[in-house]
Amino acid sequence: MVYTKEVEIGGKILKIETGKLAKQANGAVTVQYGDTVVLVTAVAGGLREDIDFFPLSVEYREKAFAAGKIPGGFLKRESKPSDKEVLSARLIDRPIRPLFPDNYYNDTQVAAFVYSFDTENDPDVLGAVAASAALAVSDIPFLEPIGEVRVGKINGEFIVNPTHQQIEESDIELVVAGTESSIMMVEGEAKEVSEQVLLDALKFAHEEIKKLVKAQNELRELCGKPKIVVPEKVVDQNLLNDVNALALEKFKTIVASVLAKEERSAKNKELEAEVLTALAEKYPEQEKAIKEILHDMEKHLMRSRILVEGLRLDGRNTTQVRPISAELGILPRPHGSALFTRGETQSLTTLTLGTKQDEQIIDGLRTEYKKRFILHYNFPPFSVGEVGRFSGVGRREVGHGNLAERSLKNIVPGEEKFPYMIRLNSDILESNGSSSMATVCAGSLALMDGGVPVKCAIAGIAMGLVKEGEQFAILTDILGNEDHLGDMDFKVAGSENGITGFQMDIKIQGISFEIMEKALVQAKEGRLHILKIMNEAISAPRESISIFAPTLLSTKISTDKIGALIGPGGKVVQKIQKDFSVEISIEEDGTVSIAGLDRNKAKEAKEYIKLLTAEPEIGKTYNGKVMKITDFGAFVEILPGTQGLLHISQLDNKRVEKVTDVLKEGEMVRVKLLSIENGKFSLSRKVLLKEPQAEAVKED
Repeated sequence: MVYTKEVEIGGKILKIETGKLAKQANGAVTVQYGDTVVLVTAVAGGLREDIDFFPLSVEYREKAFAAGKIPGGFLKRESKPSDKEVLSARLIDRPIRPLFPDNYYNDTQVAAFVYSFDTENDPDVLGAVAASAALAVSDIPFLEPIGEVRVGKINGEFIVNPTHQQIEESDIELVVAGTESSIMMVEGEAKEVSEQVLLDALKFAHEEIKKLVKAQNELRELCGKPKIVVPEKVVDQNLLNDVNALALEKFKTIVASVLAKEERSAKNKELEAEVLTALAEKYPEQEKAIKEILHDMEKHLMRSRILVEGLRLDGRNTTQVRPISAELGILPRPHGSALFTRGETQSLTTLTLGTKQDEQIIDGLRTEYKKRFILHYNFPPFSVGEVGRFSGVGRREVGHGNLAERSLKNIVPGEEKFPYMIRLNSDILESNGSSSMATVCAGSLALMDGGVPVKCAIAGIAMGLVKEGEQFAILTDILGNEDHLGDMDFKVAGSENGITGFQMDIKIQGISFEIMEKALVQAKEGRLHILKIMNEAISAPRESISIFAPTLLSTKISTDKIGALIGPGGKVVQKIQKDFSVEISIEEDGTVSIAGLDRNKAKEAKEYIKLLTAEPEIGKTYNGKVMKITDFGAFVEILPGTQGLLHISQLDNKRVEKVTDVLKEGEMVRVKLLSIENGKFSLSRKVLLKEPQAEAVKED
């Protein structure tokens, strides 16, 4: 039987349907909004007794046929997930992950497929709603449904689920997920908006989220399956007592000690080995349980010290930022570079300036477009002192790079002011908390070091949360352990004037607006502190770009001259590129971009193109090349590809018997264009010989 629920969101009907497709999955739901349709399935496997984490995987795939397109490439079929698909999968994964029971360790997979796309309504937030609904109606133990919406703001008014065109005009683009009572996830960018605007946007989003949650609850009441019962976690009290007796006091000392990341890790491992050895004979098969007890012990001690004493693992109070250093231009050949270090987190970010041809082509469900600003983030295993594989870019790297890129994109100058393609690359050389925000800071510094005329400096900071009942503490500039053992990771980036990027994930079942408001105020204080240090290192972009960056010049030609510049099969433009060692890009409106490492050659190429595409003007003087000599005159090239006849009678102000008495092939000669008839050009040298004499007489 097919079950359907409809809800109005942003003036359009969002339809949730189940019971028709993919009926062998534990739960399967389609969501339609406009003509965009997403199918999401949820499937649970068996219990994984060998692990101590929830094995959830979320996949999101956009089918080209959804937009009436055929995939590019040789195979003509969808291949590995694009960055857009990876980011959309994360928008589903992050808000639902905290909403499974703590001791639920069954393999669980959520798979989303975009089957129809109307070019206006982005399927990513619909996928999150469908995933929640599929889990809600299934027998998989999912605590409560979520809603997810995108929010924009145009002319002071908030808009829910704006179209792509509206997003371009908006001051803010915010994706918010939440339950009926609280917010679970935030992701987005803004054009330097205030903390209050962001908070108002979250409250606006939550009202729409409540509608989506209500519809899902009604659907679950209609057709929801009984939930799988998850056995409660049983802890051997004797084992717990023995571990506490051996480790509690020692762990209190470790937690209260100010230690570097490696030292703390070594102390923890030493204590763990000591406890395991001491209890090996009495509890021969309880190694996993002992490690879990020690983990929970560290978590409890760390959180309680923060809530009671206001002190953290590294001795800071809740509002302090770790020591910061910023170094510029540390690499000789990249076009800009910056090393940003905050505590034990370090980003080396480089700037590369490219040409029009370096722009990234994005081909997905939407119309193909180009990006001229990109940021790549890399997290090698040595940054956390580990050995690992250097394979493809992981989802975390894509997500962190996207957040940093969105935080910086709105300060990058437009193409009309700075025509370069811009690439930032952040390598995380050391990590102990919030490497994405270190990337934002290093990226801002590298842009300025490279002479990119950015609007202002941008800094980022990560906020944490420890919450027990009604008592809570917000942490500025969190450590890795505070992220792992805490309840929230809230990243905020921006300038002195406002917020440009943000991302929030939580590990508990929602947080209040009171906590979010306090976190935003505290984040602003931390951000301004970091910006002060960054401005001491460099307060404005350098006056010039690197000498190693390509020279970019541009000129405008008539659109009917584009064909002449390109030439048959591209021969003309290819020859210019080869002769002058430049790259040339030609736009439909006649804008010609010239890029070259040698500035002089780039200038020569520009002048040549101007001559090649110029219209011959009657009465104008040209310095032409003699291409061919005949009995009746010489053919002279006055512009590239344009020749005129210099008749023998126009060679001199005295009689000329033979053309070769005056000219020879390959010689340069000054001529004047007398007339244009039927596409033929008549030239004269004689008039130029007379004119100087006339002027001389006049002067006498």
